[in-house]
Amino acid sequence: MKTLLVVIHAPSPNTARLRDAVLEGTRDPNVTEVTVNAIAPLHATAEDVLECDAIILGTTENLGYMSGALKDFCDRIYYPCLEKKQGLPFALFVRAGHDGTGTCRAVETITTGLRWKMVQPPLVCRGEWNEEFIDQVTALGTTIAMSLDAGII
Repeated sequence: MKTLLVVIHAPSPNTARLRDAVLEGTRDPNVTEVTVNAIAPLHATAEDVLECDAIILGTTENLGYMSGALKDFCDRIYYPCLEKKQGLPFALFVRAGHDGTGTCRAVETITTGLRWKMVQPPLVCRGEWNEEFIDQVTALGTTIAMSLDAGII
């Protein structure tokens, strides 16, 4: 059994819906060999990362940067995971009120330092709320879980 860690900052009802949609996507009935461990960024630990086989990160865009909660998570896990989790497959989604560029760049800088492997371009749900965001993040969850299940990532 493989473990998919999901670390998403969801401070609002809409971002909580996105988190729930990602998790729903990971529960696709074709995914049979993956356990999903969903933990809020302020509660996720280096041990959680060390025990996972892939990770989905989700954050809001805060002043052109990632959320403080996701940054705190990255700060706490960085050195304990640096040498032990090189090549960890990950995906990112950003709920951006603007363009999400700074947020993606910030996460990519940290994950590049960790030597993690981004398995698809970041999904940026930008602008005013759109119900299509739900389908997009559900598909993200399904894609990553199915890829992990099939041994692609």
